[in-house]
Amino acid sequence: MLKNQRTLAKPCSLSGTGLHTGNRTTVTFRPSAENTGIRFRRVDLPEKPEIPADIDHVVDNLRDTTIGQGGVQIRQVEHVLAAVYGLEIDNVVIELDSNEPPVGDGSAMPFVEILQRAGFEEQDSPKDYLTIEETIAYSDKEKGIDMVVFPSDDFRITFMVDYQNPALGTQYTSMYSLTDEFVKEFASARTFCFLHEVEALHDKGLIQGGNLGNAVVIIDRKLENNELQALARKFGLKDEIVPGSTGILGGKELRYPNEPVRHKTLDLIGDLALIGRPLKAHVMAARSGHAAHVELVKQIRKLYKKQQITHKYQTQPAKKGVFLDAQAIQRILPHRYPFLLVDRIVDLIPGERVIGIKNVSMNEPFFTGHFPSHPIMPGVLIVEAMAQTGAILILDSIEEPEKKLAYFMSIDQVKFRKPVVPGDQLQIEVSLVRSRASSYKMAGKAYVSGELVCEAELMAGIVNR
Repeated sequence: MLKNQRTLAKPCSLSGTGLHTGNRTTVTFRPSAENTGIRFRRVDLPEKPEIPADIDHVVDNLRDTTIGQGGVQIRQVEHVLAAVYGLEIDNVVIELDSNEPPVGDGSAMPFVEILQRAGFEEQDSPKDYLTIEETIAYSDKEKGIDMVVFPSDDFRITFMVDYQNPALGTQYTSMYSLTDEFVKEFASARTFCFLHEVEALHDKGLIQGGNLGNAVVIIDRKLENNELQALARKFGLKDEIVPGSTGILGGKELRYPNEPVRHKTLDLIGDLALIGRPLKAHVMAARSGHAAHVELVKQIRKLYKKQQITHKYQTQPAKKGVFLDAQAIQRILPHRYPFLLVDRIVDLIPGERVIGIKNVSMNEPFFTGHFPSHPIMPGVLIVEAMAQTGAILILDSIEEPEKKLAYFMSIDQVKFRKPVVPGDQLQIEVSLVRSRASSYKMAGKAYVSGELVCEAELMAGIVNR
């Protein structure tokens, strides 16, 4: 069933203390127009700068997820984003009068409750789902992290953690329906850490607003009375800390037997919100944290950008193995016969690389004179085919590419390895080396049947048509 986008019916606010900074802070959620997405706004700064909640603006992911732009940062956004994503809100402005949202009880439930009270408003545009059509995997063997994203008709998560601690052990959870399960089963799962981490984090200037009311501290070593007293002083607690019999500092009870892995799932939902679109996929994660989530989201985001390019330029379904056909290429490049030297694009990773194909036919006009009795594709045209393939890569990375041209400024380190003759198929691979303002440096290679026939370094500048 087609679903429309949603925003809030009215603004709502929540005040409290930031977990890491200890700053007193207020977060205000405001309705936003359709197709504007999720944006944070720092209202404590003069120009009230905004930071889009997407993976391109993540600046730190060590102990939480921090986004930033132009030197302005907001840390630990994952619980706020989990609440927004879990309630299927597409467009919202999240205002903060500090650099960190309030931690509440360490879960997403305080945000969920105020958002539910504010109510939701359906908008006119349909939701822009990112549908996963191929398996995506991320793995870190040294840390034992594995994450896989499978195609699915709905958004699902399966999460497993394996802590070498008797208080936790191996934990597992699954979420099959965001609509039915998020609020009831996951939103109230609290953040947690191990006792050995607490003092180290505090001494690094983190968890300055942490206390036993907003975090679950797992006891992973024996505590003497003097250590308990030192912990109480460090965190400004008036009452004595007791170990308790639950394996949790202060004797607290878990809200669920597997609350830690449910909170890890909550964090993952918040980090997946950085894709910028609702997801249709089954995400399976083992022993992952924010850093791994960010790397996975980067891969998914690339897939989303590829889909955007296809939808923008490919007006009819392309054949299998074709990313952009000849007609789509002509919507990006100004070149036409007899100087359009790219027949199709078979792969493109935005901002990284592109692979194009040029079929070299005996009917090419340049074979009439180069050479009539011994036809060889001119080397300068092989380089031109590279340049046109690279232009597709860089023109897509700018706004309104139909109004721009890629002028090539220099060509260096050109080497011709083998002649290209009628009947050959050139596979042209161009990678972006660096970009600065409106100039781009690329490395190009051309192959025939897997053999390198030409390579070059290309420098291009973007100008108005």
